[in-house]
Amino acid sequence: MQRPQPSTEPTEHRTDETRADETTTGRERPPAVRLRDAALSYGPRELWRGLDLDVAPGEFLAVLGPNGAGKTSLLRVLLGLAPLSGGSVRIAGEPAYRGNDRIGYIPQQRSLQNSLTMRGNDLVGLGLDGHRWGIGLRHRAARTRRVREALRAVDATDYAKTPLGLLSGGEQQRLRIAQAIVSEPDVLLCDEPLLSLDPSHQRRVSELIGRQTRTTGAAALFVTHEINPVLPLVDRVLYLVNGGFRIGTPDEVMNSTTLSELYGTEVEVARVGGRLVVAGAENEQDHHVHEGGEA
Repeated sequence: MQRPQPSTEPTEHRTDETRADETTTGRERPPAVRLRDAALSYGPRELWRGLDLDVAPGEFLAVLGPNGAGKTSLLRVLLGLAPLSGGSVRIAGEPAYRGNDRIGYIPQQRSLQNSLTMRGNDLVGLGLDGHRWGIGLRHRAARTRRVREALRAVDATDYAKTPLGLLSGGEQQRLRIAQAIVSEPDVLLCDEPLLSLDPSHQRRVSELIGRQTRTTGAAALFVTHEINPVLPLVDRVLYLVNGGFRIGTPDEVMNSTTLSELYGTEVEVARVGGRLVVAGAENEQDHHVHEGGEA
């Protein structure tokens, strides 16, 4: 069945029945994300411009930079929540639009209230139908199967019937990943998903997202203020700062010469025990996004 072109209206949603696998047509898969001459401004403040970026299916792209550089704003553009000031954006060959089920979104980790009684499988199921009323009876078996598979993919089947308020922050974040992947998206947008997690859970969550890119071919755009937990998984880095940007492998971007040029001041980058240490960049260790802030 030919895949229909989506509307750019915010209320437009597609159902599973409209999805067609373009790989079966013999055509090469389009980039999971494509930006051309993209610019984003808020009033007189320009976050970035001239951004050309192709993110391939299965690629893991780390998006780095200090607060206010436009990291979260980039995700909002891809989600269809904010328009570009100039240029174009496409997701899997289609214009970006709100409610695109080709995108899975993993938000910042925030602990939920202990009194919250929603169960794990309820949260994951919202990734399939949280944007529309009702679940047709004939879809319930498929929905149950998809939720079960997503829980299994993130090793969270034990949390399926557990109230969310009784789970740890790391366990809750596993469920958010399951919620993001249950629709089998082409793109995973990860907005600081490691905040407030201890190192062991940071590593586990990062590995789960990396495994998803390898096994399904979904591209991951991973916004973070700290590259070290995901460094073994990263294919390329997009570094945003001071209205400029650099794109390349971690070795090409995360070095003293490149970061000094971007920041306009001397920045030192060293490897210590397999970790990258950056010194000299203002607020370099405080890249996370505060509640209601832009990054």
